[in-house]
Formats: sequence, structure tokens, C-alpha cells
Amino acid sequence: MPENLPLIDLLSEVRACRLCEKDLPLGPNPVLRASASARLLIVGQAPGTRVHASGIPWNDPSGDRLRQWLQMDRERFYDDSRIAIVPMGFCYPGRGRSGDLPPRPECAAQWHAALLEQMPRIELVLLIGQYAQNHYLGRSRETLTERVRRWRDFGPRFLPLPHPSPRNTLWLKRNPWFEAEVVPELRRRVAAIP
Repeated sequence: MPENLPLIDLLSEVRACRLCEKDLPLGPNPVLRASASARLLIVGQAPGTRVHASGIPWNDPSGDRLRQWLQMDRERFYDDSRIAIVPMGFCYPGRGRSGDLPPRPECAAQWHAALLEQMPRIELVLLIGQYAQNHYLGRSRETLTERVRRWRDFGPRFLPLPHPSPRNTLWLKRNPWFEAEVVPELRRRVAAIP
């Protein structure tokens, strides 16, 4: 783990990281955003191919749905001074049989604690998907659905969410309570952060 570096230097180190280069089909391109003044932290999985190519986190249909859930336009969403975006894996991990592979485990182990230490003003952490939830809330036998259904148990700091991927449209249809209960609370909490 890196020593206690100023955030600007730490981000430079993260962006130069080659820790798992041999396992990345498109090569390393760490995608994240952070600032010491950020109050909201979004922890997702890993960049997809579009995000890898653009270098802009959540710059895809998943990001469109996430911004819709947040009731937030792109300008505010990408305001680094307010919102940090630190996925579990910073680089595109490759494709598996049923979609993208899981985020590489090296990133969170190597960088997350040091990054969080340099963002002391974080008030709310959105944990998007099972990898972020397992890392920050601990591994559990419960399903993602069960964990998200218990969202009240993790406040006020954490809010577990499903992934906003278009692949999860069926999950959203099967779990209407999410958009009826969790999304309004998500919007309320995010709006309350200055």
C-alpha cells in the first residue's frame, strides 16, 4: 500500500499502475476520479469497453441509468470537487461467457484505503453491485437482492445498489420496491449533500 501521499500524487501513481497489466486484454487504463473535497463516493465494478476507450467513468448506458436514479445531469455528476468515482477495478477486466469479467482484485487491495484516507469529507458511499458491497460491507451469504432490500441497515454512510446496467432491466421489473423505495431515498440523500 502506498505511503501517505498527497491525493494528487496518489492519483498519479494509480493512473500509472501496471500491477495486473498481463491480465488485461486491452492493457491498463485506470479510470477513476477523486478529490479531497468530494462528499459523495460512487464505488462500482470496473470500466466497460466504452469507458476504457473514453477514460470517462460511467460514460455508457449504465451511467445514463445511474444519473437518472440520482436525478443528476452530467455536469454535476462529473464535478470532481463533489463526487468521487472509484471502482473496485480501475481497468477493463475483459469479457467472460455472460458479460464482462469481475473487477481485478488488485486495485481495491492496493489503492482503496489510501484513496479514502485522502477523501475525509465523504458522507455517502454508493456501493454498486456485489463486488463493492462485499468489499465494504463484508462477504455475505445473502443475495444482492436481499442486501439491497436491507439498505436501511447500512446507513447513513453506505447505500447498496444493484448495477444500473441495461442487463439488469429484468431485475428492476421483478423488484419494483427498488424504484419505489430506494431510488427516492437515494435522491433525497444525494440532494442533501452540499
